[in-house]
Amino acid sequence: MEVIGGAASRLRIWYNTDMEFRESLFWDTDPKKIDFQKNAQYVIERILDFGRDDEVRWLHNFYDHSLIKSIVDKSRCLRPETKSLWALLLKNS
Repeated sequence: MEVIGGAASRLRIWYNTDMEFRESLFWDTDPKKIDFQKNAQYVIERILDFGRDDEVRWLHNFYDHSLIKSIVDKSRCLRPETKSLWALLLKNS
């Protein structure tokens, strides 16, 4: 387990990365070879756009909420409807 992020996220513990992702979610790469720290933006954008409930729950527990919010705000890859939805959902987090 690792701790990541600023003061607010020091209490947040990284969950196990043994989540079994669908190959169709990461169709352009091998999901088993993804580095979840180095490729956080890629993983977050892909799950927010195309993830199922269990994958979004994993994302919510795995990454710091401020990082997710920052990526949603700055992303040029998220579909417009996805970006609007998550901007509203993360507005007060």
